[in-house]
Amino acid sequence: MKYPDGSEARLGDHVRLVNGDTGIIVASMDTNEFSPEYSAEEWSHLKTGIMILTGRGALVHFEEPAHSKLLLRESQS
Repeated sequence: MKYPDGSEARLGDHVRLVNGDTGIIVASMDTNEFSPEYSAEEWSHLKTGIMILTGRGALVHFEEPAHSKLLLRESQS
C-alpha cells in the first residue's frame, strides 16, 4: 500500500487517518512485514493491505489505498 505521495507504507510507520485517529502500522501483508505482537502466523490469512493499531486500541485493516479514508504519514521528531 502506498501513501498519497507514492511512497510505500511500512511496518512501524506512524499514521493519521482522515477521521483524526492516529496509529502505527503493525503489519503489512503487501511487504510481508509483521510486528512480533501481530505475527504472520496470526494474520497472514489477510492477503493484501496493512493493519493499523490506533491510539484508541482498535485494529484497522485496509486492503486498498483508500486515500479518502487513510494514511497520512506522521512526522516523527
